[in-house]
Amino acid sequence: MIQYKKVAFYTLGCKLNFSETSTISRSFEDGGYAKVEFEETPDIFVINTCSVTENADKKCKQLVKKALKINPDGFVAIIGCFAQLKPIEISQIPGVDLVLGANEKFNIIEHIEKLNQKQEETIVSFESIKKTEDFIPAFSIGDRTRSFLKIQDGCDYFCTFCTIPLARGKSRNASIVSTLKEAEKIGKTVIKEVVLTGVNIGDFGQGGDETFFDLVKELDTVEGIDRYRISSIEPNLLSNEIIHFCLNESKHFVPHFHIPLQSGSNRLLKAMRRKYLKELYAERVAYIKSLRPDTCIGVDVIIGFPGETDEEFLETMDFLKDIDISYLHVFTYSERANTTALKLGDPVPMSVRKERSKQLHILSDKKKRAFYEQNIGSTRTVLFENEEDNGIMYGFTENYVKVKFPFDSALINTFQTVTLTEIDRDGIMKCTLQ
Repeated sequence: MIQYKKVAFYTLGCKLNFSETSTISRSFEDGGYAKVEFEETPDIFVINTCSVTENADKKCKQLVKKALKINPDGFVAIIGCFAQLKPIEISQIPGVDLVLGANEKFNIIEHIEKLNQKQEETIVSFESIKKTEDFIPAFSIGDRTRSFLKIQDGCDYFCTFCTIPLARGKSRNASIVSTLKEAEKIGKTVIKEVVLTGVNIGDFGQGGDETFFDLVKELDTVEGIDRYRISSIEPNLLSNEIIHFCLNESKHFVPHFHIPLQSGSNRLLKAMRRKYLKELYAERVAYIKSLRPDTCIGVDVIIGFPGETDEEFLETMDFLKDIDISYLHVFTYSERANTTALKLGDPVPMSVRKERSKQLHILSDKKKRAFYEQNIGSTRTVLFENEEDNGIMYGFTENYVKVKFPFDSALINTFQTVTLTEIDRDGIMKCTLQ
């Protein structure tokens, strides 16, 4: 067996990847390995990849080069979505020693410890994603204030632009009882906020006896967790009963929803194979705001989808202007292998995609500032984080307003009642302690 001592991790992509990297890193530490930073000359580099955009693919290749500059003799392992989708392509990147697909990534230590020496050829281990049936629980630890708890994996939706079902397989989850046990582990740490994450978390239970709403109600009873955020949930799965519970009945779920829209054009929503129309989306936002006007609502939007006309882009802009949302995550459509959208033809020129992205980013800034302005003068609860930036510390209110305050180590990982006073030049809210 090769005597590796130090291991470093780099995660690309979503909160779900971060939760899985953290779980894998703990298994290394339990196995006697020392977890170090990428720059600390580790013996093993583990890169957990994303494949939502082309840039994520390129970033993977850049990280391999960086790893080999740090330690030319280092062992480089690639896991994650890109590894499942394009294992052979990755194996041809100079310096990559091991590529593990979705079924194998949680067994990475076993693969490494089977080796007697660094191999001349890359070892690739993956199976058809159709064989991926197990749900492996995961949660992140490292950020003292917050943990990402994986409650679901995979997706059955097959939106025409998305590779995630090809990379992660069908929708699946553990039972509510098992999920609660993972949450209870977090509740016994110093972490105070949990973000529920997955690929399509509202699909928890997949039509069986247990539902996402059932899970939410049970999680609300777990001791030691002060706050829950729902990372992202499809509008057709965010029922009024979930909204009502989180905003009016729950003790720990905060007034913050992130709800993907993708387009304000019903023709494009159908072409994307989304499971709702914009009218349902508007109804969800209106109901949330009728219960709690101070709720923060984030939105995912894709621009430049094949066939998106100027008129349809303006339809999306006008729709977003008219509804009471708080910020946007703007994604520029990128062509992905083996997706149905590739067959649609009529690609939007990249220069047009960039211009549309710029306009939506400007709209997002306006929406966020307007939401922040609505909160000036209000009393909120802030959970302060560990970061220090030139004598300043940061935190988030329950409704996701980012707050700054003069650094005080005694405030780290504590809840403080504050009055929001003004928006600083950097767009972050200033406050005073109560």
